[in-house]
Amino acid sequence: MISIFIQGFLLQASLILALGAQNIFVLNSGLKKKRHFQVALVSSICDASLIFIGVLGIATFFIQYPILKISLGVAGVGFLFFYGAMKVNESRKTITFSVLHSDTNTFWRTTFASLAFSLLNPHVYLDTIVLVGGYSSKFISLEERFLFGLGASSFSTLWFFGLAFSASLLGNILNNQKAMRIVSFVSGVILLLLAIKLGTEVASWVFKE
Repeated sequence: MISIFIQGFLLQASLILALGAQNIFVLNSGLKKKRHFQVALVSSICDASLIFIGVLGIATFFIQYPILKISLGVAGVGFLFFYGAMKVNESRKTITFSVLHSDTNTFWRTTFASLAFSLLNPHVYLDTIVLVGGYSSKFISLEERFLFGLGASSFSTLWFFGLAFSASLLGNILNNQKAMRIVSFVSGVILLLLAIKLGTEVASWVFKE
């Protein structure tokens, strides 16, 4: 049974390690030490929930209603453009040392942003519900599928908390205005590029319908 857990663990590892908006948000939160463990927790819960939805065999619902994927894609493009532009604009402002380590985001703002980065991206549904859920269909018993999902969600949890913690340590080195402005600019540019990439994909989905 342990091999089933490892299969889920490794499959999720292959999917989540790719550079994406969610990873950038967790990384950026860790670097600035802005509720980074809260961000990691919300991201982990979202991934685990979607994984178990897929493992329980609800992937067909997402496939049968492509308008849902398109709607999420459009919302995701808008959100990434907005947040990316905000980060680029932030890089042009003067950031004082006290602000670098201050916790200016509220609990609910952080939660909302974490949920948006986790859920307003159709790729996360394809990775968790369709791919992980589809792979788990090879296992006959519900116990085996649950164990597979547990392995996949375990890697997500370790990854997000590890990323947040590692970034917070790196933030101790980058605790100066110039470095954090560079971080904001690079993060913003990557998010804008991801928005453009997602936008082209959403356009292709629309024309296929």
